[in-house]
Amino acid sequence: MIGQFQELTAFTLVQLGDVRITIGSLIAAVLVMAAFMVVSMAAGRAIKRMRRNSTRRAAALYLVEKIVTYGLTFFGIAAGLSALGLNLASIAVFAGGLGIGIGLGLQGVVKEFFSGLVLIFDNVINVGDYIELESGTRGVVHEIGPRATRVRNNDNIDILLPNSFLIENQVTNWTLKGDTRRIHIPFGVAYGVDKEKVRDAVLEAARAVPFTLPETETRKAQVWLTSFGDSSLNFELLVWPTLDAVKRPRAMEAAYTWAIDDALRKAGIEIPFPQRDIRLRGFFGHEGEDALTALRLERPTPAPEEAPVVSSTNDAAEDLMQPAEEPEALEAETDDNKES
Repeated sequence: MIGQFQELTAFTLVQLGDVRITIGSLIAAVLVMAAFMVVSMAAGRAIKRMRRNSTRRAAALYLVEKIVTYGLTFFGIAAGLSALGLNLASIAVFAGGLGIGIGLGLQGVVKEFFSGLVLIFDNVINVGDYIELESGTRGVVHEIGPRATRVRNNDNIDILLPNSFLIENQVTNWTLKGDTRRIHIPFGVAYGVDKEKVRDAVLEAARAVPFTLPETETRKAQVWLTSFGDSSLNFELLVWPTLDAVKRPRAMEAAYTWAIDDALRKAGIEIPFPQRDIRLRGFFGHEGEDALTALRLERPTPAPEEAPVVSSTNDAAEDLMQPAEEPEALEAETDDNKES
């Protein structure tokens, strides 16, 4: 029985010069490569778990993860070829054949692979960064793979971008340096309003939004009068939110806009309408006080009314206060489910 097994493993499959590739050497090569692949996957998974639990060293651990997994994979291939019995001359022949294959159709694969290595070592785009492309596509970088970078937008949609695309095109990294960014929120009010009243009301509302950072000498919330519109004074709120809010710009802008509308209504400041609509309202006696003053119109003096008390639920602000999903969080949940 043992003799038959030895004869089977010694059976020559192919002869490459002085090298004989037998069934035994082929099995040994496959086992060596498989062992290195298993070790590479286990090491990568262990480092990934460490990276999920570390916020400050996430970028460095991601680099270590890729170096270890790629290194073990390449070393396993080399060890497998050695177990197969190939010498340097044979490997040179193999490399020549691989070069022909690359010349025939693998240029793109090799280009994306080395572009991915550049992205990993360049440290300009890291896992967890919030980026924006010229097309307007925005999202959090979740993985820099050997072929493509996976970006997940705030609608939980994964976008696959070729690695070379991020190197050859302009990319805005919103979270590369620093702990926040200044955000501009436009709004308008009717002509004739007290600008100081608008400023005080909007600043108070912005500071009450839970993800607005405390003000410092260099980072203060401001209200700018930016232009004179056809039927409105156009303002901008300039505010410094948290970095987690910056990563969700649509919800953040919606939350501040909601808060501004509540503040203007509470202060009795009129939001503008086109002038033709304002004149019709004035004819029927329903014009706002600020617009009447600007148009030099008068109305019968009714009994004074108190400004309505505004109380509303800011859904966008509440959504932004929920814990943000960390990169690889979904993958972690999937891995845990598989292990269980």
